[in-house]
Amino acid sequence: MLQTLFSTPLVSIQLTPMRIPETVPNQESTWFAPGIATESITQKSLLVHPGESSEIVVQVKNLAQRNLRLTLKVEGDFPSEWCQVVTEDNKIAPGAQMDAVLYFSIPANYFEDQQAINPENKDRLVLNFRSRVYVYIDPGTEKEQIEEEEFNLYIRPHSRYINFLPIIYREVDFIGRFIKIFEETVEPLIESFNVMWANLDSLTAPQALLPFLAHWVAWPLDPVWDIAQQRRLIRRAIELYRWRGTRKGLRLYLHLYTGLPLDEHIAQESNKHISITEPFSRGFILDSAKLGEDAVLGGGQPYHFNIRLRSDNYKNIDEILVRQIIEQEKPAFSTYNLFVEKF
Repeated sequence: MLQTLFSTPLVSIQLTPMRIPETVPNQESTWFAPGIATESITQKSLLVHPGESSEIVVQVKNLAQRNLRLTLKVEGDFPSEWCQVVTEDNKIAPGAQMDAVLYFSIPANYFEDQQAINPENKDRLVLNFRSRVYVYIDPGTEKEQIEEEEFNLYIRPHSRYINFLPIIYREVDFIGRFIKIFEETVEPLIESFNVMWANLDSLTAPQALLPFLAHWVAWPLDPVWDIAQQRRLIRRAIELYRWRGTRKGLRLYLHLYTGLPLDEHIAQESNKHISITEPFSRGFILDSAKLGEDAVLGGGQPYHFNIRLRSDNYKNIDEILVRQIIEQEKPAFSTYNLFVEKF
């Protein structure tokens, strides 16, 4: 029972929840007098989703003819660390108003912590809490309670499926909590379909799916290659098939292994990081060629080419693996020389 020394109220309190529930439980709160309409209880209730912040705006108006120094205090059957009271100034002039905000923050794992899911715990998880805001006046050194206001705090999981139901069902608190069970079951399946594209891309697919994706494009997996290299090879396997036996296909394969740039913007072949040149010319023709410049005796070795790999970390390039790549990609009748140099 509120006890006060003042015959007339000195202040008035108005609570404005920023997020109210669409419905409240069937049983009326014991903090409210019997017979109060459900709409009135709802307007004095705050809906809180775990992991999200909710607030109530408290407006205290000075009805006295003198300045008042006020203090707000919140009590309830919830942990005190859930609530934070923020006020600008506790001194109110006659007829003026003081605004305060009650911030409520519930742990994000409120429904998943061990206390909630432990089957041996006989205490049911509390979803509804009762709260009161008290206003105290400081007439000197002693505090005197002069006003109070009550409200309810409802903790509910965030549900999207409830919006698909007719309004008549959304007015039942149990229906909202019941449909959340199906939402938690079905939503992971829907999310998996939304990201199915990532499972079909070798760059983002789980490592366990790489053998399937490799088989899909008929690409043999070699344990010599690391996972990042295998992902790149599988993704560009069709392109490698298309250009097999050509300079472009061989350069692309060596690029995927070594990571050296393709240098497509460099016109001079000998200046590229992956250089593939053919030392073959017209041979010696009188009055039309200069020996040692644009012609060689005998015309050079036919179907022969030189490969130069230029890298700052050239020592990390496995020459044996590079030769396996070249033997796989080059025409069977051609020959080559390999040079691994520092760039």
